[in-house]
Amino acid sequence: MNPRRSPTIRRRRLGAELRRYRDAAGVTIDVVAERLGCSPSKVSRIETGHTSATPRDVKDMLDIYDVKGVESDELVQISREARQKGWWHPFSTVLTGAYVGLEAAARSIRAYEQQVIPGLLQTDKYAIAMIRAARLGDPDREIEQRVRVRMARQALLIQDDPIDLQVVLDEAVVSRPVGGDEVMRDQLLRLVEATRLPNVTLQILPFAAGAHAGMDGTFAILDFPDAEDPNVVFAENATGGLFLEKSDELRKYNSIFETIRSSALSPEESRDMIAMLAEEPLWKLRPRGSGSI
Repeated sequence: MNPRRSPTIRRRRLGAELRRYRDAAGVTIDVVAERLGCSPSKVSRIETGHTSATPRDVKDMLDIYDVKGVESDELVQISREARQKGWWHPFSTVLTGAYVGLEAAARSIRAYEQQVIPGLLQTDKYAIAMIRAARLGDPDREIEQRVRVRMARQALLIQDDPIDLQVVLDEAVVSRPVGGDEVMRDQLLRLVEATRLPNVTLQILPFAAGAHAGMDGTFAILDFPDAEDPNVVFAENATGGLFLEKSDELRKYNSIFETIRSSALSPEESRDMIAMLAEEPLWKLRPRGSGSI
């Protein structure tokens, strides 16, 4: 499947179109549910893209809204595409939410990270160390699956139509030796290597910047190639994350990203800093057990 036609993004677009046609027809969710013989929550989940709809359901819903011809045929076809399995489906037991499916369809991602290297730039050993520390008690098999899907996602950076990735990392991310000295050194060298890709821009937000616009937390802004697919912000947390799609939310996060990007070191300065840390890591210069204040 063409990654830009991810079933996740197709399901999201289908839901938005069905909701638009329902609103235009002046029909309530309860009426649709009654006509289809299902619960209102199912209709709501279809409209929000959380549940796939069968082509039959879509055709019946469009009949209720008096949508015929080409418009109906196109949405029924989208419903078929939305029910296909993405490459990540075998790993669904260790994935939460729709992020990977949206990421696969994105044209570009702008991300700010406070604590860890983003998944698209992690080495396998760094990923293992990070996941083991963050998910205490997870069995080895589950950790292995999480790492495998994380490594598979990185194909987005080198495929024929690669994603454009802009990342701002807090200095803390490259100053904490996740997995120990050797693992972290390899990870830093991986970052230096990634900065040589024409579609990857990496900047470090130094401690010297002080208080800044991104202190409320980590986030990623996903931009999609088709105008029919609105951009989305993913604000990550320990239980998965929150998707934000309202225009005012998007404006706010666009502004935050541009502000922290302008406060960060340039891409060239950032690459030099990371390369220097790989050779002379700061954590070795601090007495063991010393605090940061």
